[in-house]
Amino acid sequence: MTAIDNLWQREPNKKGGFSVVKADHLTRICAALLKAAGASEEEAQAVAIGCVNANLAGHDSHGVIAIPSYIDSMKKGKIVPGAEWTIVRESPTTAVIDGHWGFGFHVTTKAMALAIEKAKTANVAACTAFRQSHVGRLAAYPLMAASAGMIGLAAAVSGGKLVAPYGAREARLGTNPISIAVPSNLKAPFLLDMATSAVAAGKLELAIARGEEIPKGWLIDDEGHHTTEPRDYRKGGVLLPLGGSEGYKGSGLAAIVELLCGLLTGPDFGDEPTDRDKFGCFLAVLNVAAFRPLDEFKKEVADFAQQLKSAAPSEDSSGVFYPGEIGYRREQERTVNGIEVENATWEMLRMLARNCGLAAELDVA
Repeated sequence: MTAIDNLWQREPNKKGGFSVVKADHLTRICAALLKAAGASEEEAQAVAIGCVNANLAGHDSHGVIAIPSYIDSMKKGKIVPGAEWTIVRESPTTAVIDGHWGFGFHVTTKAMALAIEKAKTANVAACTAFRQSHVGRLAAYPLMAASAGMIGLAAAVSGGKLVAPYGAREARLGTNPISIAVPSNLKAPFLLDMATSAVAAGKLELAIARGEEIPKGWLIDDEGHHTTEPRDYRKGGVLLPLGGSEGYKGSGLAAIVELLCGLLTGPDFGDEPTDRDKFGCFLAVLNVAAFRPLDEFKKEVADFAQQLKSAAPSEDSSGVFYPGEIGYRREQERTVNGIEVENATWEMLRMLARNCGLAAELDVA
């Protein structure tokens, strides 16, 4: 394929410290870079689409800013392209999946698809996955279940220990996100997608790339003091749990996610010495039709969402948005107008193209 559609031939629109890039253009660029680094076509597409979809929904911390780190992990052998995932323990309603250090996007998609298939017969199913790389935006997986008329739940341990338990100044937990999607007649998905830390770690990297300060309450420095400087994260700083003065709630949720996504896979799995971060997942699916007629349920979920939105707005509020609605609105806007990629990330992608030998092919200056 000559010039891979000349992906770089048209400079994106410049907007302050950002380059504005259309989603399909950005997807092709990221897929080309991942393939050049050794990913298969299927893996490259899964990761590129997952990252760009995160950008579209406004989760820029899980978007294309992560592509350079994925490529670096491939070069270091921490991500194994082409790894075959295997089922190491299974029942009619459950499965434990070994990802063999493959792409988390690929492994977790397969795991959720398996849980959905089991739930079609058994009505309730759950899978765990271990020994895989970063899974990207967690919402992608429960949304698969919602599209199949089921309630999907996903939780993930986020690799390294980045978050201090409530009352501590040392990290013992991951950011450990939870996501739940519910089928409905709404245009936007009824979707919860949240970290159990005050903020996802990627938002600190995003703030660094954008040269921005962060709000107080996200991070403490290596001496335990609150800081608004995101670079303190790279100097031994530690994220705080969700909840501020009530941070024991986020800390407790994070601990439960650690148990579901780490220990539940079994101490006999994934224990070999390694410097890889361990990204484990717990996935559960409920077949709505086993409880209620699906059409009735979807209508009532939509009615419930409208009931939430009918509440009078508080002072300085633009009104109530049901879970998932803001992300959907961002996706609609960014699909039309393009995705704002901070110039630091855009230049990193260009540098990777040169380093991967794609300079001529992608017309990188």
